[in-house]
Amino acid sequence: MNAQQSSRSFVKSLLLIAAFLPAVAMSQAWPTKQPIKLVAVFPPGGSVDQVARIIAPVLSQQLGQSIIVENKGGASGVIGTSSMLSAPADGYTFAVVFDTHGVNQSLIPNMPYDSKKDIVPLVLVGTSAMVLTSNVGNEYKTFADVVAAAKAKKNVSFGTIGNGSLGHLAMALLGKNGNMEFNHIPYKGGGPLMTDAVAGHVPLAMGTVFLSKPHIDNKRIRPLAVTSSKRVAEFPDVPTIAEAGFPGFEAPAWWAVLASAKTPPDIVKRMNEELNKVLHNPDVAHKLSAQGIDISGGSVDKAKTFIDKQIDVWAKVVRDNGIKPD
Repeated sequence: MNAQQSSRSFVKSLLLIAAFLPAVAMSQAWPTKQPIKLVAVFPPGGSVDQVARIIAPVLSQQLGQSIIVENKGGASGVIGTSSMLSAPADGYTFAVVFDTHGVNQSLIPNMPYDSKKDIVPLVLVGTSAMVLTSNVGNEYKTFADVVAAAKAKKNVSFGTIGNGSLGHLAMALLGKNGNMEFNHIPYKGGGPLMTDAVAGHVPLAMGTVFLSKPHIDNKRIRPLAVTSSKRVAEFPDVPTIAEAGFPGFEAPAWWAVLASAKTPPDIVKRMNEELNKVLHNPDVAHKLSAQGIDISGGSVDKAKTFIDKQIDVWAKVVRDNGIKPD
């Protein structure tokens, strides 16, 4: 190598170091610069909001930095996730999402981001069964009653929190697998769904344990089956759909914390570690369990593998059933 080539090589190395230094400095300063924002991608009062507000104070204490929960609902979580991605990828804005994140990519046209490429999951907070319930006054006393009526094409109607929700897709998958016909009635969220379920205006409802349990406890609605792979502690006598005649059926609700894929890797690593500490905090674990959530935690890779699989599974259900957004 001659002197000119050596000089060029030296300059190139300096430029690479100069480009790398700001990211290093930013990562080393994190999180002292400003408060951290957790964007809850659904309105106040729902499970996403609850999860964000359970996590925030303990995470704040661990990091020594204020954490603000900002509710930004709309488009099944797309608006809130988009706002997280439009913020600087400097470790000060993250999103708390629900299982609709795994459906949006295949359901919503002209998505403003790629759910697999533009986002890195920091941690899978946990999963929960959904519960198929009936009003205590109607003819569906067991899951077998529902199956028999749906196979006989008796116009079996069920409600969910919305068109394209995981509850909707789970019932579509069930219908496809079992040659059954169901009539979907979408609601604008869990509150309106449970109001009509309790009043008997919709015969069946598919919702999370978090949403359904208060009304089951009050004996206003009856649990018929759960969508998890095993029975849930809250309802030990209620069968899984898998054991009630549909082997392998599973449709878990889930929650996760996400970051932009452009976030510096060492901040991603640190946040994963801190969030796992949060999930192991006894007070946090108790509060999440009280919401019917089975805590997951674990690595970034574990969360990504789970979420990517959910995206693929429900994309097929959307295609096979021709499901369109509202």
